[in-house]
Amino acid sequence: MSSSTVGQVIKCKAAVSWEAGKPLVIEEVEVAPPQAGEVRLKILYTSLCHTDVYFWEAKGQTPLFPRIFGHEAGGIVESVGEGVTHLKPGDHALPVFTGECGECPHCKSEESNMCDLLRINTDRGVMIHDSQTRFSIKGQPIYHFVGTSTFSEYTVVHAGCVAKVNPAAPLDKICVLSCGICTGLGATINVAKPKPGSSVAIFGLGAVGLAAAEGARISGASRIIGVDLVSSRFEEGSVFFFFQQVLEDSAQHKLNDYSFIDDISLFLFFLAAKKFGVNEFVNPKDHDKPVQEVIAAMTNGGVDRAVECTGSIQAMISAFECVHDGWGVAVLVGVPNKDDAFKTHPVNFLNERTLKGTFYGNYKPRTDLPSVVEKYMNGELELEKFITHTVPFSEINKAFDYMLKGESIRCIIRMGE
Repeated sequence: MSSSTVGQVIKCKAAVSWEAGKPLVIEEVEVAPPQAGEVRLKILYTSLCHTDVYFWEAKGQTPLFPRIFGHEAGGIVESVGEGVTHLKPGDHALPVFTGECGECPHCKSEESNMCDLLRINTDRGVMIHDSQTRFSIKGQPIYHFVGTSTFSEYTVVHAGCVAKVNPAAPLDKICVLSCGICTGLGATINVAKPKPGSSVAIFGLGAVGLAAAEGARISGASRIIGVDLVSSRFEEGSVFFFFQQVLEDSAQHKLNDYSFIDDISLFLFFLAAKKFGVNEFVNPKDHDKPVQEVIAAMTNGGVDRAVECTGSIQAMISAFECVHDGWGVAVLVGVPNKDDAFKTHPVNFLNERTLKGTFYGNYKPRTDLPSVVEKYMNGELELEKFITHTVPFSEINKAFDYMLKGESIRCIIRMGE
Protein backbone atom coordinates (compact mmCIF):
# COMPACT_ATOMS: atom_id res chain seq x y z
CA MET A 1 0.00 0.00 0.00
CA SER A 2 1.10 3.56 -0.59
CA SER A 3 2.96 5.06 2.38
CA SER A 4 1.76 8.53 1.32
CA THR A 5 -1.67 7.93 2.86
CA VAL A 6 -0.43 6.67 6.24
CA GLY A 7 -1.53 9.03 8.97
CA GLN A 8 -3.55 11.11 6.53
CA VAL A 9 -7.26 11.54 5.96
CA ILE A 10 -8.31 9.58 2.86
CA LYS A 11 -11.07 10.80 0.57
CA CYS A 12 -12.93 7.97 -1.14
CA LYS A 13 -16.33 6.78 -2.28
CA ALA A 14 -18.82 5.21 0.08
CA ALA A 15 -22.43 4.11 -0.23
CA VAL A 16 -24.20 6.14 2.44
CA SER A 17 -27.64 5.32 3.82
CA TRP A 18 -29.23 8.66 4.70
CA GLU A 19 -32.57 7.29 5.84
CA ALA A 20 -34.31 4.00 6.39
CA GLY A 21 -35.32 2.03 3.33
CA LYS A 22 -34.13 4.60 0.82
CA PRO A 23 -31.53 3.77 -1.89
CA LEU A 24 -27.92 4.18 -0.85
CA VAL A 25 -26.13 7.22 -2.26
CA ILE A 26 -22.54 7.09 -3.51
CA GLU A 27 -20.81 9.97 -1.74
CA GLU A 28 -17.28 11.23 -1.28
CA VAL A 29 -16.40 10.65 2.36
CA GLU A 30 -13.37 11.44 4.47
CA VAL A 31 -11.89 8.49 6.34
CA ALA A 32 -9.69 9.41 9.30
CA PRO A 33 -6.49 7.52 10.12
CA PRO A 34 -6.71 4.56 12.52
CA GLN A 35 -6.27 5.33 16.20
CA ALA A 36 -4.71 3.07 18.84
CA GLY A 37 -5.78 -0.54 18.35
CA GLU A 38 -7.38 0.14 14.96
CA VAL A 39 -6.72 -0.77 11.34
CA ARG A 40 -7.60 1.07 8.14
CA LEU A 41 -8.49 -1.28 5.31
CA LYS A 42 -8.85 -0.79 1.59
CA ILE A 43 -11.95 -2.80 0.75
CA LEU A 44 -11.72 -4.61 -2.59
CA TYR A 45 -14.84 -6.77 -2.41
CA THR A 46 -17.88 -6.78 -0.17
CA SER A 47 -21.16 -8.68 -0.18
CA LEU A 48 -24.69 -8.02 1.02
CA CYS A 49 -26.14 -9.91 3.98
CA HIS A 50 -29.74 -10.00 5.25
CA THR A 51 -28.52 -8.24 8.38
CA ASP A 52 -27.54 -5.20 6.33
CA VAL A 53 -31.01 -5.11 4.79
CA TYR A 54 -32.73 -5.58 8.16
CA PHE A 55 -31.00 -2.59 9.73
CA TRP A 56 -31.23 -0.52 6.55
CA GLU A 57 -34.99 -1.00 6.75
CA ALA A 58 -34.80 -0.03 10.47
CA LYS A 59 -36.90 -2.97 11.60
CA GLY A 60 -37.02 -3.64 15.32
CA GLN A 61 -34.30 -1.29 16.52
CA THR A 62 -33.54 2.38 17.07
CA PRO A 63 -32.70 3.90 13.66
CA LEU A 64 -29.22 5.40 13.35
CA PHE A 65 -28.58 7.45 10.23
CA PRO A 66 -26.66 8.54 8.20
CA ARG A 67 -24.76 5.28 8.23
CA ILE A 68 -22.44 3.15 6.13
CA PHE A 69 -23.56 -0.47 6.15
CA GLY A 70 -21.69 -3.60 5.08
CA HIS A 71 -19.96 -6.30 7.12
CA GLU A 72 -18.93 -9.11 4.75
CA ALA A 73 -15.78 -8.08 2.92
CA GLY A 74 -12.20 -8.69 1.93
CA GLY A 75 -9.46 -6.12 1.63
CA ILE A 76 -5.87 -5.06 2.20
CA VAL A 77 -4.44 -3.35 5.25
CA GLU A 78 -3.57 0.27 4.37
CA SER A 79 -2.25 1.32 7.78
CA VAL A 80 -2.40 0.35 11.45
CA GLY A 81 -2.77 2.33 14.64
CA GLU A 82 -0.58 2.33 17.71
CA GLY A 83 -0.19 -1.02 19.42
CA VAL A 84 -1.32 -3.19 16.51
CA THR A 85 1.23 -5.98 16.03
CA HIS A 86 -0.55 -8.86 14.29
CA LEU A 87 -1.21 -6.87 11.11
CA LYS A 88 0.88 -4.69 8.83
CA PRO A 89 0.28 -2.67 5.65
CA GLY A 90 -0.21 -4.95 2.66
CA ASP A 91 -1.71 -7.87 4.58
CA HIS A 92 -4.82 -9.45 3.08
CA ALA A 93 -7.59 -9.46 5.62
CA LEU A 94 -11.26 -10.07 6.39
CA PRO A 95 -13.08 -7.64 8.70
CA VAL A 96 -15.63 -9.32 10.98
CA PHE A 97 -18.66 -7.95 12.86
CA THR A 98 -17.44 -9.57 16.08
CA GLY A 99 -13.95 -9.73 17.46
CA GLU A 100 -11.26 -11.30 19.55
CA CYS A 101 -9.42 -9.07 22.02
CA GLY A 102 -7.32 -11.98 23.24
CA GLU A 103 -7.46 -10.90 26.88
CA CYS A 104 -10.97 -11.46 28.23
CA PRO A 105 -12.20 -14.75 29.76
CA HIS A 106 -14.11 -15.63 26.60
CA CYS A 107 -11.06 -15.15 24.38
CA LYS A 108 -8.90 -17.20 26.74
CA SER A 109 -11.47 -20.00 26.76
CA GLU A 110 -11.22 -22.70 24.12
CA GLU A 111 -15.00 -23.08 24.26
CA SER A 112 -16.20 -19.54 23.58
CA ASN A 113 -15.90 -16.87 20.89
CA MET A 114 -18.06 -14.23 22.63
CA CYS A 115 -15.41 -11.58 23.32
CA ASP A 116 -16.40 -9.23 26.15
CA LEU A 117 -14.90 -6.19 24.44
CA LEU A 118 -15.70 -6.77 20.79
CA ARG A 119 -18.93 -8.75 20.78
CA ILE A 120 -21.36 -7.47 18.15
CA ASN A 121 -23.18 -4.25 19.04
CA THR A 122 -25.70 -3.14 16.43
CA ASP A 123 -26.56 0.08 18.26
CA ARG A 124 -23.01 1.44 18.39
CA GLY A 125 -22.22 3.77 15.52
CA VAL A 126 -18.81 4.95 16.74
CA MET A 127 -15.39 3.48 17.48
CA ILE A 128 -14.69 1.99 20.91
CA HIS A 129 -11.40 3.86 21.37
CA ASP A 130 -12.81 7.39 21.58
CA SER A 131 -16.56 7.13 20.84
CA GLN A 132 -16.04 9.05 17.61
CA THR A 133 -16.70 8.11 13.98
CA ARG A 134 -13.90 7.78 11.43
CA PHE A 135 -16.22 8.77 8.57
CA SER A 136 -17.41 12.27 7.74
CA ILE A 137 -18.83 14.35 4.89
CA LYS A 138 -17.96 18.04 5.04
CA GLY A 139 -17.62 17.79 8.79
CA GLN A 140 -20.81 15.78 9.36
CA PRO A 141 -20.17 12.47 11.13
CA ILE A 142 -21.33 9.34 9.30
CA TYR A 143 -22.04 6.41 11.61
CA HIS A 144 -20.42 2.99 11.52
CA PHE A 145 -22.27 -0.33 11.36
CA VAL A 146 -21.24 -3.29 13.57
CA GLY A 147 -17.70 -1.92 13.58
CA THR A 148 -17.02 -2.72 9.93
CA SER A 149 -18.87 -0.44 7.43
CA THR A 150 -17.53 -2.16 4.35
CA PHE A 151 -19.68 -0.28 1.83
CA SER A 152 -16.80 2.18 1.63
CA GLU A 153 -13.60 1.98 -0.39
CA TYR A 154 -11.71 2.53 2.88
CA THR A 155 -12.88 1.73 6.39
CA VAL A 156 -11.48 1.73 9.92
CA VAL A 157 -11.99 -1.36 12.08
CA HIS A 158 -10.82 -2.43 15.53
CA ALA A 159 -7.76 -4.64 15.03
CA GLY A 160 -9.38 -7.43 17.03
CA CYS A 161 -12.09 -7.65 14.37
CA VAL A 162 -9.65 -8.20 11.50
CA ALA A 163 -8.39 -11.65 10.47
CA LYS A 164 -5.19 -11.92 8.47
CA VAL A 165 -5.60 -14.47 5.67
CA ASN A 166 -3.60 -16.24 2.99
CA PRO A 167 -2.71 -13.63 0.32
CA ALA A 168 -3.18 -16.28 -2.38
CA ALA A 169 -6.86 -16.68 -1.49
CA PRO A 170 -9.19 -14.77 -3.85
CA LEU A 171 -10.83 -11.99 -1.86
CA ASP A 172 -13.84 -11.95 -4.17
CA LYS A 173 -14.69 -15.45 -2.93
CA ILE A 174 -13.54 -15.59 0.70
CA CYS A 175 -15.18 -12.28 1.58
CA VAL A 176 -18.44 -14.18 2.17
CA LEU A 177 -16.84 -15.88 5.19
CA SER A 178 -17.12 -12.71 7.28
CA CYS A 179 -20.65 -13.49 8.46
CA GLY A 180 -23.44 -15.81 7.28
CA ILE A 181 -21.48 -18.63 5.69
CA CYS A 182 -19.28 -19.18 8.74
CA THR A 183 -22.31 -18.88 10.99
CA GLY A 184 -24.08 -21.82 9.33
CA LEU A 185 -20.96 -23.81 8.52
CA GLY A 186 -19.61 -23.61 12.05
CA ALA A 187 -22.98 -24.38 13.61
CA THR A 188 -22.78 -27.79 11.97
CA ILE A 189 -19.05 -28.53 11.99
CA ASN A 190 -18.08 -26.99 15.33
CA VAL A 191 -21.24 -27.34 17.41
CA ALA A 192 -23.53 -30.08 16.05
CA LYS A 193 -20.53 -32.19 14.97
CA PRO A 194 -22.36 -34.83 12.91
CA LYS A 195 -20.53 -38.09 12.34
CA PRO A 196 -19.97 -39.61 8.87
CA GLY A 197 -23.08 -41.44 7.75
CA SER A 198 -25.36 -39.59 10.16
CA SER A 199 -28.63 -37.76 9.51
CA VAL A 200 -29.00 -33.98 9.80
CA ALA A 201 -32.13 -31.81 9.54
CA ILE A 202 -31.66 -28.19 8.47
CA PHE A 203 -34.50 -25.82 9.37
CA GLY A 204 -34.47 -22.88 6.96
CA LEU A 205 -32.75 -22.87 3.57
CA GLY A 206 -31.48 -19.34 3.26
CA ALA A 207 -27.78 -18.57 3.00
CA VAL A 208 -27.09 -19.60 6.61
CA GLY A 209 -29.12 -22.80 6.27
CA LEU A 210 -27.37 -23.72 3.04
CA ALA A 211 -24.04 -23.11 4.78
CA ALA A 212 -25.18 -25.43 7.56
CA ALA A 213 -26.00 -28.01 4.88
CA GLU A 214 -22.53 -27.50 3.42
CA GLY A 215 -21.12 -28.25 6.87
CA ALA A 216 -23.16 -31.44 7.00
CA ARG A 217 -21.89 -32.40 3.54
CA ILE A 218 -18.27 -31.78 4.55
CA SER A 219 -18.83 -33.82 7.71
CA GLY A 220 -20.01 -36.80 5.66
CA ALA A 221 -23.67 -36.86 6.67
CA SER A 222 -25.62 -39.28 4.48
CA ARG A 223 -29.08 -37.77 4.98
CA ILE A 224 -29.47 -34.00 4.90
CA ILE A 225 -33.12 -33.07 5.28
CA GLY A 226 -34.24 -29.55 4.40
CA VAL A 227 -37.24 -28.21 6.29
CA ASP A 228 -39.09 -25.10 5.17
CA LEU A 229 -42.45 -23.56 4.26
CA VAL A 230 -43.33 -23.45 0.56
CA SER A 231 -45.16 -20.13 0.49
CA SER A 232 -42.63 -18.07 2.43
CA ARG A 233 -39.63 -19.65 0.76
CA PHE A 234 -41.15 -19.10 -2.68
CA GLU A 235 -41.52 -15.44 -1.81
CA GLU A 236 -37.85 -15.38 -0.86
CA GLY A 237 -36.84 -17.29 -3.98
CA SER A 238 -35.39 -20.19 -2.06
CA VAL A 239 -34.29 -23.58 -3.22
CA PHE A 240 -36.93 -25.29 -1.12
CA PHE A 241 -39.94 -24.20 -3.15
CA PHE A 242 -38.32 -25.34 -6.33
CA PHE A 243 -37.52 -28.77 -4.94
CA GLN A 244 -41.05 -29.08 -3.68
CA GLN A 245 -42.28 -28.16 -7.17
CA VAL A 246 -39.97 -30.75 -8.70
CA LEU A 247 -41.22 -33.43 -6.34
CA GLU A 248 -44.85 -32.57 -7.08
CA ASP A 249 -44.33 -32.40 -10.82
CA SER A 250 -42.20 -35.54 -10.99
CA ALA A 251 -45.37 -37.63 -10.80
CA GLN A 252 -46.25 -36.30 -14.24
CA HIS A 253 -42.80 -35.62 -15.68
CA LYS A 254 -39.56 -37.50 -15.80
CA LEU A 255 -37.12 -35.97 -13.32
CA ASN A 256 -34.52 -35.51 -16.04
CA ASP A 257 -37.01 -33.74 -18.28
CA TYR A 258 -36.88 -30.07 -17.29
CA SER A 259 -39.30 -28.84 -19.95
CA PHE A 260 -41.89 -28.11 -17.26
CA ILE A 261 -39.66 -25.55 -15.55
CA ASP A 262 -40.87 -22.01 -16.23
CA ASP A 263 -38.53 -20.11 -13.94
CA ILE A 264 -34.87 -20.64 -14.84
CA SER A 265 -33.68 -18.87 -11.68
CA LEU A 266 -35.45 -21.46 -9.54
CA PHE A 267 -33.89 -24.16 -11.69
CA LEU A 268 -30.46 -22.77 -10.87
CA PHE A 269 -31.31 -22.83 -7.16
CA PHE A 270 -32.32 -26.47 -7.62
CA LEU A 271 -28.94 -27.31 -9.07
CA ALA A 272 -27.21 -25.40 -6.28
CA ALA A 273 -29.08 -27.19 -3.51
CA LYS A 274 -27.93 -30.58 -4.75
CA LYS A 275 -24.37 -29.32 -4.49
CA PHE A 276 -24.98 -28.39 -0.86
CA GLY A 277 -25.94 -32.00 -0.22
CA VAL A 278 -29.60 -31.45 0.70
CA ASN A 279 -31.27 -34.66 -0.49
CA GLU A 280 -34.63 -34.82 1.31
CA PHE A 281 -37.32 -32.22 2.00
CA VAL A 282 -40.18 -31.70 4.40
CA ASN A 283 -42.77 -28.96 4.17
CA PRO A 284 -44.57 -28.65 7.52
CA LYS A 285 -47.68 -27.33 5.78
CA ASP A 286 -48.08 -30.60 3.89
CA HIS A 287 -48.72 -32.57 7.08
CA ASP A 288 -51.47 -32.68 9.68
CA LYS A 289 -49.10 -33.41 12.55
CA PRO A 290 -46.07 -31.56 13.95
CA VAL A 291 -43.05 -31.65 11.67
CA GLN A 292 -40.91 -33.17 14.42
CA GLU A 293 -43.19 -36.20 14.38
CA VAL A 294 -42.92 -36.39 10.59
CA ILE A 295 -39.13 -36.35 10.76
CA ALA A 296 -39.06 -38.90 13.58
CA ALA A 297 -41.17 -41.25 11.45
CA MET A 298 -38.87 -40.73 8.47
CA THR A 299 -35.71 -41.47 10.46
CA ASN A 300 -36.70 -44.30 12.80
CA GLY A 301 -36.98 -42.16 15.90
CA GLY A 302 -35.30 -38.89 14.95
CA VAL A 303 -32.31 -37.37 13.24
CA ASP A 304 -28.86 -37.46 14.79
CA ARG A 305 -28.43 -33.70 14.50
CA ALA A 306 -30.65 -30.69 13.73
CA VAL A 307 -29.62 -27.12 12.95
CA GLU A 308 -32.20 -24.33 13.13
CA CYS A 309 -31.52 -21.28 10.94
CA THR A 310 -34.80 -19.38 10.87
CA GLY A 311 -35.32 -17.46 14.11
CA SER A 312 -38.82 -18.95 14.37
CA ILE A 313 -39.50 -20.15 17.90
CA GLN A 314 -41.66 -22.99 16.57
CA ALA A 315 -38.85 -24.10 14.27
CA MET A 316 -36.50 -24.07 17.27
CA ILE A 317 -38.83 -26.29 19.27
CA SER A 318 -39.34 -28.61 16.29
CA ALA A 319 -35.60 -28.85 15.69
CA PHE A 320 -35.00 -29.93 19.28
CA GLU A 321 -37.89 -32.36 19.43
CA CYS A 322 -36.99 -34.03 16.10
CA VAL A 323 -33.58 -35.29 17.24
CA HIS A 324 -33.19 -38.87 18.42
CA ASP A 325 -33.29 -39.63 22.12
CA GLY A 326 -30.06 -40.87 23.65
CA TRP A 327 -27.69 -38.98 21.39
CA GLY A 328 -29.52 -36.33 19.35
CA VAL A 329 -28.17 -32.78 19.33
CA ALA A 330 -30.04 -29.68 18.16
CA VAL A 331 -28.27 -26.38 17.52
CA LEU A 332 -30.06 -23.01 17.44
CA VAL A 333 -28.66 -20.36 15.09
CA GLY A 334 -31.58 -18.03 14.29
CA VAL A 335 -32.36 -15.02 16.47
CA PRO A 336 -35.92 -15.14 17.88
CA ASN A 337 -38.17 -12.22 18.75
CA LYS A 338 -37.35 -10.76 22.15
CA ASP A 339 -40.66 -11.88 23.67
CA ASP A 340 -40.51 -15.48 22.42
CA ALA A 341 -40.32 -18.33 24.93
CA PHE A 342 -38.91 -21.79 24.23
CA LYS A 343 -41.31 -24.41 25.57
CA THR A 344 -40.76 -28.15 25.59
CA HIS A 345 -41.41 -30.95 28.05
CA PRO A 346 -38.52 -31.59 30.46
CA VAL A 347 -38.65 -35.29 29.63
CA ASN A 348 -37.09 -34.42 26.26
CA PHE A 349 -33.93 -33.48 28.15
CA LEU A 350 -34.18 -36.41 30.53
CA ASN A 351 -34.26 -38.69 27.48
CA GLU A 352 -30.77 -37.40 26.66
CA ARG A 353 -31.48 -34.97 23.88
CA THR A 354 -29.06 -32.04 23.85
CA LEU A 355 -29.88 -28.43 22.98
CA LYS A 356 -27.14 -25.94 22.11
CA GLY A 357 -26.89 -22.41 20.82
CA THR A 358 -24.15 -20.83 18.76
CA PHE A 359 -22.81 -17.44 17.77
CA TYR A 360 -20.89 -17.03 14.49
CA GLY A 361 -20.50 -20.80 14.30
CA ASN A 362 -18.26 -20.78 17.39
CA TYR A 363 -15.41 -19.37 15.28
CA LYS A 364 -12.92 -17.00 16.87
CA PRO A 365 -12.33 -14.47 14.06
CA ARG A 366 -8.56 -13.92 14.29
CA THR A 367 -7.70 -17.46 15.39
CA ASP A 368 -10.05 -19.58 13.28
CA LEU A 369 -10.89 -17.72 10.07
CA PRO A 370 -7.47 -18.35 8.47
CA SER A 371 -8.06 -22.11 8.75
CA VAL A 372 -11.54 -21.79 7.21
CA VAL A 373 -9.95 -19.96 4.28
CA GLU A 374 -7.52 -22.88 3.94
CA LYS A 375 -10.47 -25.29 3.76
CA TYR A 376 -11.55 -23.34 0.69
CA MET A 377 -8.04 -23.24 -0.76
CA ASN A 378 -7.63 -27.02 -0.50
CA GLY A 379 -11.02 -27.69 -2.10
CA GLU A 380 -12.77 -28.98 1.00
CA LEU A 381 -15.11 -25.98 1.27
CA GLU A 382 -16.94 -24.73 -1.82
CA LEU A 383 -17.76 -21.02 -1.81
CA GLU A 384 -18.55 -20.30 -5.45
CA LYS A 385 -21.99 -21.88 -5.19
CA PHE A 386 -23.03 -19.27 -2.61
CA ILE A 387 -22.25 -16.44 -5.02
CA THR A 388 -25.17 -15.91 -7.38
CA HIS A 389 -24.56 -12.32 -8.53
CA THR A 390 -21.86 -9.68 -8.84
CA VAL A 391 -22.31 -5.94 -9.35
CA PRO A 392 -19.98 -2.92 -9.55
CA PHE A 393 -19.94 -0.62 -6.53
CA SER A 394 -21.70 2.07 -8.54
CA GLU A 395 -24.70 -0.28 -8.80
CA ILE A 396 -24.80 -1.42 -5.17
CA ASN A 397 -28.54 -0.83 -4.93
CA LYS A 398 -29.03 -3.70 -7.39
CA ALA A 399 -27.67 -6.02 -4.71
CA PHE A 400 -30.46 -4.86 -2.40
CA ASP A 401 -33.00 -5.43 -5.16
CA TYR A 402 -31.75 -8.98 -5.76
CA MET A 403 -32.01 -9.83 -2.06
CA LEU A 404 -35.39 -8.19 -1.54
CA LYS A 405 -36.75 -10.15 -4.52
CA GLY A 406 -35.24 -13.38 -3.20
CA GLU A 407 -33.09 -13.82 -6.29
CA SER A 408 -29.68 -14.08 -4.65
CA ILE A 409 -27.84 -16.04 -2.01
CA ARG A 410 -24.83 -13.72 -2.00
CA CYS A 411 -24.13 -10.80 -4.33
CA ILE A 412 -20.49 -9.67 -4.55
CA ILE A 413 -19.95 -5.93 -4.89
CA ARG A 414 -16.77 -4.97 -6.73
CA MET A 415 -15.33 -1.86 -5.11
CA GLY A 416 -13.68 0.78 -7.28
CA GLU A 417 -16.07 0.15 -10.17
